[in-house]
Amino acid sequence: MARIGLLTISDGRDFVHRDIEALARSTEADVATALERAGHEVVRAPEPVSTNELASSQARLVAESRPDVTIFNYPVWAFPHFSMLAADATPGPLVLLASIDPVQPGMVGMLAAGGSLDQVGRVHGRVWGDVGDPATLERLLVHVRAAQAVGGLRGSTFGRFGGRPMGMYTAVANTDQWLSTFGVDVEEIDQWEIVRRSELVPESRARAGREWLEAHANVHYDGKQLTPEILERQIRSYHAVRELIDEWNLDFSGIKGQPELTTHFTTMDITEAFLNDPYDWEGPKPTHVTATESDMDAALTMQVLKLISGDPVLFADVRHYNAERDMWDMCNSGQHATWYAARSDDPAENLRRVNLYPEVFFFPAGGASVQHVAAPGEMTLARLTRYDGRYRMQVVRGAFEDYGDEINEKLARESTFEWPHAFTRMQVPADEFLSRFGANHIHAVPGDHVAELEQVCRLLDVEFQPLGPGSAG
Repeated sequence: MARIGLLTISDGRDFVHRDIEALARSTEADVATALERAGHEVVRAPEPVSTNELASSQARLVAESRPDVTIFNYPVWAFPHFSMLAADATPGPLVLLASIDPVQPGMVGMLAAGGSLDQVGRVHGRVWGDVGDPATLERLLVHVRAAQAVGGLRGSTFGRFGGRPMGMYTAVANTDQWLSTFGVDVEEIDQWEIVRRSELVPESRARAGREWLEAHANVHYDGKQLTPEILERQIRSYHAVRELIDEWNLDFSGIKGQPELTTHFTTMDITEAFLNDPYDWEGPKPTHVTATESDMDAALTMQVLKLISGDPVLFADVRHYNAERDMWDMCNSGQHATWYAARSDDPAENLRRVNLYPEVFFFPAGGASVQHVAAPGEMTLARLTRYDGRYRMQVVRGAFEDYGDEINEKLARESTFEWPHAFTRMQVPADEFLSRFGANHIHAVPGDHVAELEQVCRLLDVEFQPLGPGSAG
């Protein structure tokens, strides 16, 4: 639920305002009702804005409620300087909403106000039409979700367990830039804390987690890389990280893993997968975005996608391109939340499609790899990358595909079978993607959220860079 401020801007001539005030209030009530039915809280200004004094005072009253986004409503012609004064008293994201009426020129009022805001560099969104029309309401809600995401980043903390993994420049970001651009602080935590605290997890708690996994997923013990003891070590690590998240008030995280933990302790696959899941063996819980290899820009992208969609977010390597099928295998050890196996609210339905295989030779410490094939469906894939120090959001539409068990297995064996796979068709030519994409990791959520990502970028002053047909070269 978002908190939305709502001000109606009117004509500054008192004799005109008297005649149109009832219409203005009625239109504002329709907007408020539509937003409340969509599940949001609306804070309305007590009076329509028809004087300089009201422009500032009504905006301040609404701003006191600290809305996620403020809507200026234009059902009639409105003096543009009212919008400028109200905007000056309005912190945070701003959207202009105009009625389309041949008699009352609300659209003219919006354009005059919008042009004035452009001249002073005040970022804002614009929506026009009747909020009773689902398409118009959805365009407005795109701005609401984008504002929520940006507001959700501000004042949050990222927990970085370990340093740069295996020389990856793209996994490390400048903490000053994060704070100035996104409002996110970074807490550095040594991976030794995971090892140390895991030993303090009660044996009964680790055993209960193992037995739950054995009952719901397909566990393939081999007596070497994966044993009940090693699986319990992974479960202990999960609880250790959960404890650190609570202690340090972390909003999202990343775990380096390689090579220290994966060589000498155990892999973080169970930890990462179930932190990203909306449940674990102890019941439902909020998702906690966690990126493997402590990839900071990966985690930041995932947090944006989570705040927009409300869904778990997938993390993957861009592992393989199958030219014959024009299909990408998005595959990375442990990082696919088990929710993606069936995208069900029932953990049992997801986990019956999940295999816990012994880890492969990359990780001599052993552990379970959380393997499945992601369920099919429309996806938005994205990644915050940097070019010459400046952030850009690279976005592509796509879909996960399911070819049936036999073909899925054959395709999975083309890369690392024991890891999770998302067989992906992206709406971008392979040559363009490989020539332009700025990282080895990519992230996805179900549905089409491209419009929200574009608005997030406008609010953050980050370049929006769609890939595929119609995109810039």
